[in-house]
Amino acid sequence: MINKNILQSVISKYHLGGRHNRVKWRIKDNTLTIFASEGGRACKVVLDNFPLQDSELGIFDTDKLTKLLSITNGDLMLSLQGRKELYTILDIADANFDLTYTLADSLTIGKAQWVSDPDSFEVELELDQSDIGHIIKAKSALPESQNMQITTKLDVDNNQICEFIFGDISGYSNKITYKIQGKITKDNLIIPFDSNVIKDIFNANKDMTSASLKLSEKGLLKLEFEGEGITSIYYILRNE
Repeated sequence: MINKNILQSVISKYHLGGRHNRVKWRIKDNTLTIFASEGGRACKVVLDNFPLQDSELGIFDTDKLTKLLSITNGDLMLSLQGRKELYTILDIADANFDLTYTLADSLTIGKAQWVSDPDSFEVELELDQSDIGHIIKAKSALPESQNMQITTKLDVDNNQICEFIFGDISGYSNKITYKIQGKITKDNLIIPFDSNVIKDIFNANKDMTSASLKLSEKGLLKLEFEGEGITSIYYILRNE
């Protein structure tokens, strides 16, 4: 059995509002691992205590799966039909519904590209839930803008700070800046990212208990979130 809310939370962390629709679910020793990558970003989501036998499942249409799950409630019973080499059906049942989700051949879903950490990161921040909430609010206040820069500088007290700047970077129009202190080893970094992607990731991980951000001067952003039995990791390349 698995609670509906936990399963929906895991799916939201890779799906990101439709950004990753076709993925493989890998189950090994009751641990679910999902990799996804596309368009300069990659993510890995891991859930412990996933009640299903060792298998590799082709999730061809996550949009459809989320719609099916939306009508369920409480704890869910999951089971598979087919053979280990090719499971064809994921059955999902709660107290009222029996749902059938058709699986794809996992070989038809391309391999997700994973990322290696650089030798060092020039920015390392610990984020709490208020930081996550403030960054989401900053982007939501400027929904029409996709611009976001992460910058580093010294403040008036000579503290190293990292700034998240949303909106008009030139400062001639609407702009919001959010500041966080952390471990910063290089001043005057100015690295652009897609604020919509950042918001989607932070929205999907609002329920997590701890988070960290790491940034290299070459423009690789790493976000990592930890929750009860769930880990999610994201790599995002700078906008060109």
